[in-house]
Amino acid sequence: MKETLKEMFGLAGKVAIVTGGNRGIGKGIAIGLAGAGANIVIGDINIEVEHEAGAADAVTEIRRDFGVEVLGLKVDVRREADNIEMVRRTLDRFGRIDILVCNAGMGGGGILPQDMAVAKWDEILETNLRSFFIAAKAVYPAMKKGGGGKIISIGSMTSIFGVGAFSAYGASKGGVLQLTRSLAVAWAMDKIQVNCILPGWINTDLSETAKRNNPGLEERVIARTPAGRWGEPVDLAGCALFLATRASDFVTGAAIPVDGGYAAQG
Repeated sequence: MKETLKEMFGLAGKVAIVTGGNRGIGKGIAIGLAGAGANIVIGDINIEVEHEAGAADAVTEIRRDFGVEVLGLKVDVRREADNIEMVRRTLDRFGRIDILVCNAGMGGGGILPQDMAVAKWDEILETNLRSFFIAAKAVYPAMKKGGGGKIISIGSMTSIFGVGAFSAYGASKGGVLQLTRSLAVAWAMDKIQVNCILPGWINTDLSETAKRNNPGLEERVIARTPAGRWGEPVDLAGCALFLATRASDFVTGAAIPVDGGYAAQG
């Protein structure tokens, strides 16, 4: 094979949309893709909240550190119209969409099923699962017209096993995994690969809420994780880069844990 590793894992000239990319896992992935040369579109509901930590810094930081083009868009991923507008503005600016990372979501841990309001259940499913379908559907025509693309969903270790106080979150992330597989099958002939990353316990705003609601959680996670630590958002960047590049052209419908070995222990 004459193709070099740099060519296989390079993203120069490519365009990646990352939802929820202002902070946490989304920002870590956006940084990884930018480091490989991709131009970045960050779609986030907090994109204009200048005084909220992390909300105004991602676009400037990525542009400064990697010299790529970065477009920040205020997007409510639950709204179909917002997703369609995000795609339109991306095409207007760059003329193409090569990668979609569906990262935006919400937590909801610390509430047992019997104590959860139906409205909260609906909100979590709408934010985590329905939004993935809407965004993927919105980018599909552009990717098909462009000859293919990469869609990366963000599931969770709760996609594959249950956590009692994360019932709605787990249901939504289990749905994300199954939808990933369905889209992978449906769009394989269009040369669109759809894969899912399953993060473990990662230090983000959402996990900080979970720690507050579950005293001792941080210590229990460390004790059970073979790597002996919580993950950081940048730990997701390598897996996302693989799934976003030509190196993964024959990988679709896969679910890859990035959890320090947490799920491997059963």
